[in-house]
This record gives sequence, structure tokens and C-alpha cells, in this order.
Amino acid sequence: MNKNNLVYLAVGAVLGGLLVFFIMNGNSKSEITPTAVTKSVENSEEKKQIEIAKLSPDVMKEFGVEIADAKPGNIQLHLDLTGEVVPNPYKVAHIIPRFGGIVKKIYKKIGDRVKAGEVIATIESNESLVEYKVKSSIKGTILELHMTPGELIGDRVHAVKIADLSSVWAELNVYQKDLLKINIGENVLITSPGSDYKFKGRIFYVSPTVNEVTRTSIARVKLGNVKGFWKPGLFITGRVKIKDIRVPIAVPKTAIGIMDGQSVVFIQTDKGFIPQPVKIGYTNEKTVQIISGLKAGQKYVAKNGFVIKSEIEKSTFADED
Repeated sequence: MNKNNLVYLAVGAVLGGLLVFFIMNGNSKSEITPTAVTKSVENSEEKKQIEIAKLSPDVMKEFGVEIADAKPGNIQLHLDLTGEVVPNPYKVAHIIPRFGGIVKKIYKKIGDRVKAGEVIATIESNESLVEYKVKSSIKGTILELHMTPGELIGDRVHAVKIADLSSVWAELNVYQKDLLKINIGENVLITSPGSDYKFKGRIFYVSPTVNEVTRTSIARVKLGNVKGFWKPGLFITGRVKIKDIRVPIAVPKTAIGIMDGQSVVFIQTDKGFIPQPVKIGYTNEKTVQIISGLKAGQKYVAKNGFVIKSEIEKSTFADED
């Protein structure tokens, strides 16, 4: 074998080796891709199965799981305001002594109830040295008393403040952004945090101006106060009914659950209960509008959906283990 033949054989061997290398790598790459896709699909199928919860009728009855059909409903929109109780200024009297002098005796104290014409104190006139009586001009409760026995009091001093508290006002603060929503005649539910007292009334006055410091206006509601609970200065809240809205799909607020940070409704299917992500619209303390994710006629869990959520989460944890 001559020298040229040896060269040709060497070159052929190298080319053959390279050809085998590329073929092997090419085959290996084409086999990996389908395997990964198949695994991804399998994982997706497994996840889908985990998110289905099955409950027996007995369990549903035991835990009070209620099923309802998705349908249209009304949502009442309201606005919550804060404020305080104030006396009715038309039922407040400021008693001023007719003559200046020395306070001889005081018969009443702050908080006492008085009748019209009842004596509150006696004062000895500086001019005539004759004692005269300071009387209440209205029936009500003494809120302020600015005199003590032996004190020299002038004839221009507001010595006593009396208010008839059988009827008082609720003054509610209305922010700028809400001014167009508040009108005279609107229904209001007045409550006092921490108590069971409630009063249903109507707005009879809305201030034509806005406070330049707080940027709020005032809405007033008359409160019947025969029992005396609504005391001046008491902090209150007022829920003003704005309007009723008819929506295509409305569900109880108890039907909404949270999974993975998203609002869901648990839908009943032939296979079990499935968490269905939903988009929420108008809402109040009882009812929620569903914009998307739930169709009319679909059966869903209206109450105690936590049982479904618990079953799904339990299956998820078991699968991770």
C-alpha cells in the first residue's frame, strides 16, 4: 500500500466518525422534546384532577353546604358616612341674668332635667340688693352652668344652657367626592359603634358650603330621642342608600372564596366541585355581582364553600408529599 492510499484511508475514517457523531446527537435531540411535552401535559392533567372535590350528600348536609342556581339579582349600593350627635339648635336656650349681682343659691346642676319656669338659681341684684330668681325658659336638660354660689356675675353672661334632647340631630360628614351622591330625602340608617341602637331617618338638610379645612360638607338627619340614648357628642355612622342596581348574575357574598389570591366560586359538576375564577363587579355587605366566570343556570355553592376549599387543599398537600 503506497503513501497516497494511507492518506485517503485516514481522511475517510475521520469523516465517517464525524458522520456517526452528528447522527447520534441528532437522534438524541429529537427524542427529548416529545418526552418533555408529554410530561407537561401529564402534570396539567394531574393538577386538574386535584382541583375537583367530591362530597357525599351526608357530608354536605352535616356542614350546611348549600347549592344555588346562578341568576340575576338586585344589589343595593350605599355610602357609609361618619359624624356625631348634636342638639337641635332650635330647642336650645341660653339663660342670661336680667341684672348683674351675687349668686346666692343654685338649685340645679349639670345634667338635671328642668321644666319651663323652674327656678335654677337666685341672684342678689347689685342695683336694688333684692334677690331675684333665674328660671328656665324651656323644658329640657341643663348642659352648661356658668355660675357658683358667692360669685359676682354680670348681666350679659350666658349663665345656663338648656336643651330639649327629646329630638336631636345627626350631623354626617360628606367628602367632596361624594357630594353629588347625597340628596335631601335620602334614606339613612344611623348606628352607634359598639351598641345595638339604630335609627332610620331621612336627610333633611345638606350644607351649601364645604369646610375649607376638612373639605367636607354636612348632611343632617333628625333623631327621635325619647329614651335619651342619642347624647350630644356621640360618634355615629350613617349608611345612605344610593340606588338599587339590577345585574345579570348576583350571588351571596358567602359564595365567594379566595384561592391563590384570586376570587373563586365553587361550581357543581357531574364529577364534583370545581373552583371557578370569577371577576367581581358591584358589591355590598350581602351580595356580589359576577361579571365573568359564572353563567346563568350554573349550580354553585352559595354557602359554606370552605368545606370544598379544604378538600381541594388537602388533596394538593397530599400530592406534594
